[in-house]
Amino acid sequence: MTDYAPRKSMTSDEIAELVDTILIEATLAEKVGMLSGHGFFKAFVEDDRVWAARPYRAGGGIDRLGVPALWFTDGPRGVARGQSTCFPCSMARGASFDPDLELRIGQVMGVEARAQGCNLSGAVCFNLLRHPAWGRAQETYGEDPYHLGEMGTGLALGIQTHNVIATVKHFALNSMENARFYVDVQIDERALHEVYLPHFKRAIDAGCASVMSAYNKMDGVYCGQNPKLLTDILRGEWGFDGFVHSDWVKGVYDVSGVAAGLDIENPEPLIWGEKLVAAVEAGEVSTEVIDRACCRILKTLYRFAAAADPLPDYHIGLVASPDHIAIALEAAEKSAVLLKNDAVLPLHSGLGSLAVFGKLAAIENTGDNGSSRVRPAYVVTPLMGLQRAQNAYGIGRIVTADEDDLAQAASVATSADAIVVVAGYTAKEEGEFIPGDISLGQEVSDEAREVAHRIAIGGDRDDLGLPADQLALIDVAIASGKPVVVVLVAGSAVMVEGWHDRVGAILQTFYSGMEGGTALAKLLFGAVSPSGKLPFTVTREVSNYPYFDKEAASIQYDLWHGYSKLDRDGNTARYAFGHGLSYAEFAYQDLVATCGEVSLNVQLTVANTGNVAADEVVQIYIGAPGVAVERQSKLLKAFRRITLQPGEAANLHFEIALDTLRWRNAETHGWELEHGDYCVMAGGASDRLIETSISL
Repeated sequence: MTDYAPRKSMTSDEIAELVDTILIEATLAEKVGMLSGHGFFKAFVEDDRVWAARPYRAGGGIDRLGVPALWFTDGPRGVARGQSTCFPCSMARGASFDPDLELRIGQVMGVEARAQGCNLSGAVCFNLLRHPAWGRAQETYGEDPYHLGEMGTGLALGIQTHNVIATVKHFALNSMENARFYVDVQIDERALHEVYLPHFKRAIDAGCASVMSAYNKMDGVYCGQNPKLLTDILRGEWGFDGFVHSDWVKGVYDVSGVAAGLDIENPEPLIWGEKLVAAVEAGEVSTEVIDRACCRILKTLYRFAAAADPLPDYHIGLVASPDHIAIALEAAEKSAVLLKNDAVLPLHSGLGSLAVFGKLAAIENTGDNGSSRVRPAYVVTPLMGLQRAQNAYGIGRIVTADEDDLAQAASVATSADAIVVVAGYTAKEEGEFIPGDISLGQEVSDEAREVAHRIAIGGDRDDLGLPADQLALIDVAIASGKPVVVVLVAGSAVMVEGWHDRVGAILQTFYSGMEGGTALAKLLFGAVSPSGKLPFTVTREVSNYPYFDKEAASIQYDLWHGYSKLDRDGNTARYAFGHGLSYAEFAYQDLVATCGEVSLNVQLTVANTGNVAADEVVQIYIGAPGVAVERQSKLLKAFRRITLQPGEAANLHFEIALDTLRWRNAETHGWELEHGDYCVMAGGASDRLIETSISL
């Protein structure tokens, strides 16, 4: 057998020469074979339909020539293999506003992917949260493009530190779940380039080496075979030189997808394979197109395989190591958002009795059961975390009740000194939606498919509020007259109208990972100050969000969603984007903005005026003149997480590239910097800002 396997320390010229040789030696069938995954359906059935029970071959590979293959694992809660470290969901980590933490989480995922035989990671979900009903919201970071770009790029670069290729997904406009296989998203050039693509470009510019296409259509053309997205924008305008692979099973519909810019059909050659070979032989697809796709795959694969590894060995003992679990705990601590606090938190040590209410307090609930599912060796539930901390905080006893027996809950509440109600969702209410007519290798009857479709769990939410039985449990807790803390477990926004004003504190922990219960106890009793900030807007009325129809065949996306839509419409959020309370207080002052040749320079002072050490997320927003075209009144353009001791002040400096202030001109297909007066705003939330102005 000829061996063209990659060698460590190969130069780019050597890789290019070897790739050229492989393309000369390979047959057409072998080249087309590299453009599809292989063996998924058989493996899935053999593994009793457990997703990610093994690495999946996802393109590349010519056994006869010793060419390696791509081996895929999913994310983004961790590596979806074995018993990997389970981090808080991406939306939770988005609330940390900590790209450095996300980089370190990515490095952990890179190590654990390598240790479990994978070299391609689908952990970086970059889709913008347009509406909180989106069932897969938990897999992304929030509603703001700049914030998305910084957080997701951190994860991608962390993964690639250990020579695992990171793929950003789903390119593009994937912001609803139930209709994702067929919905046609209509969008104009400004909204596409200013709102729905900047975060993807940020990761591509930083070096992320792969892209996964989306299921949905854009302007009538499926994203997996959309030349505007995959060739004109991604390759032409952005200069991307990596490879693009499809999403699983229904990611491409025609052999023409390869000419449009898709390089790999995953997980099997359902549309390509022999049909693509025939299309080439018939002159319908050129051999140059096939060679181009192969070249992209091979150059990327060999570049990573030839790079020096940071570790001498990637052994299975590295998976879920104590150091990795410590980072999962750190992420859970930094992610929790204190939405409300009427001097109830932190709970004081020495409570005689603490009541913990709700079924969700006692179950392992780390997120949905779709492709992002991670199966760690253990999960610390909220109740378990509080029970383990009982002695440390001098709690006399911990008593429990749930929504199945409200009378018992009322009785328990009367004897408690404080009540913690854990409420929210599970995989039944939100998550990845796989309807019954999507076969993952199983042989089922038409009747069975129909039943599966009817009972499919997850998907987009029908209701943004809490379930009725949980609301009744909260009412019972409130009626006791005792201090009530509601802990929200959810992938995005939860409407709180009707009970918000009647409880003492609300803490959103999202899906907080394998150490979530440990973090919760530390947060409730003040060992750690809450420091998360909302990466989305919680409105007072559902109608304040954009129109959402989870079964829509077609939908229009525009510039307006989240905080920018509320600003335009004159509506006040219940909790604004960037909102999050602390056990400390912070003062902002001395905001100054100056303009350099290529950047807007912003300086300010932030002081901890409280009596405990705490982290603060400093946010910088810019408001453009909006004379040439309608613009958002403000957009996030910088943020930084800082730690301050009581009485400590920090002098901060931000450089904001002028290019990021430009708007997209649909007539010229270029970017323009509007001249005029810009408003520069700084603060700890998008609705609590100090301001200055500068003329550009």
